[in-house]
Amino acid sequence: MAGTQDGQDARDTQDGPRPQDTEAAPAAGDGQAGRRELGRQARDVLALERRGFAGPGAKERAIREELGLSPVRYYQLLNALLDDTRALAHDPVTVNRLRRVRDARRAER
Repeated sequence: MAGTQDGQDARDTQDGPRPQDTEAAPAAGDGQAGRRELGRQARDVLALERRGFAGPGAKERAIREELGLSPVRYYQLLNALLDDTRALAHDPVTVNRLRRVRDARRAER
């Protein structure tokens, strides 16, 4: 069993930062103590999602190389971002487009 646990720990570190690393950082200098902004990783996920990718596997390769995440973890983070009002405020066009795609796929099921 120890080998399984060690293997799990290795996979966890390969997939990049934990969910707490995507949490918002306090906004600096905006005068609103309670306001929070998206973390760097969350902004990077949205920026990658705005881009177009040519050919199969190009997006997955970019996810691994640029963000250091597995594609599965990337899509988990992205799905959570779609429900985050801070993500909507940061990039409303991308978030609304992805929400429509997600809703259409759910409706097909």
